[in-house]
Amino acid sequence: MEPSRTGDPFTARFEVPVAGGSLHVARAGPPPDAAEYVVLAAHGVTASLMTWRPVARELDGGVCLLAPDLRGRGRSATLPGPYGMAIHVADLIAVLDHVGAASVLLAGHSMGAYVMALLAAQHPERAEGLLLLDAGLPFARPEDPAQMLESAVANAVMRLGITFASVDQYVEGWRAHPAFTHAWDDDIDAYARYDIVDDGHGARCAASAAAVRADSSDMILDDPTRTALDRVRAPVQLLRAEHGLFDDDPLIPADALHAFAAAHRSVRVEEVAGVNHYTLIMGDSPGPRRVAAAIEASSRARRVPAGSAR
Repeated sequence: MEPSRTGDPFTARFEVPVAGGSLHVARAGPPPDAAEYVVLAAHGVTASLMTWRPVARELDGGVCLLAPDLRGRGRSATLPGPYGMAIHVADLIAVLDHVGAASVLLAGHSMGAYVMALLAAQHPERAEGLLLLDAGLPFARPEDPAQMLESAVANAVMRLGITFASVDQYVEGWRAHPAFTHAWDDDIDAYARYDIVDDGHGARCAASAAAVRADSSDMILDDPTRTALDRVRAPVQLLRAEHGLFDDDPLIPADALHAFAAAHRSVRVEEVAGVNHYTLIMGDSPGPRRVAAAIEASSRARRVPAGSAR
């Protein structure tokens, strides 16, 4: 079935009971028990489930995509701490249990890649495969972790603290971002508007600064999180964007990518041309279709019985 290229691909939304409240989840495609393949998708550190909307629209009709707003973001922004990778893993296991999905493809973009690598390492029985999008590589503990942490969170936390006069001004702030100069479309507009809290006195991003700090700290300082990918037994594919956060140098440097590929020959590594960290998964670019194709390839591989001719 050819997917629709317009409209909202998320045909269902529901709440999953988790510690402290409920996690908001969107679903594209058929319910898990009626799907040929199920994907659980995690977004980035200040993002939301709307990151996955363009990819969801590109998937074939047999794939079920489950996209939660992670704790402290989107419609899950009011969930309390503690924050960090361990609680994300617990929340996502709760999502799988809630929908009765025993084992799925785990897909993560940016921070979500580290969340999903940790889930796959700690719960191998729940991971049929792991798709990492422009992040997730193991890295050495930094010599000055405090400085690296502050550098990692400073801009994000500063942005979260800005109040805009109106929703439209908030959206225009995103529209001016270098990553979206040539890729702005209705999906990015919807992504920006979804993120907003407007209390009548101004508009700001809904994401929790405390959650951003805790999650960033785990990615940099927590050994099990930093090195989770080394312990993953499921098939792994990594898609690396040609350009970075500001349409500049790639987030994953070429030397780090090549060293990782040489040391992890079972991991499929692909460099995606013509996209940046954001447009790998969003906007008017080849990125969302390429991510969807990687998901569908994983789905087809699972549908072929072991030992069959391919």
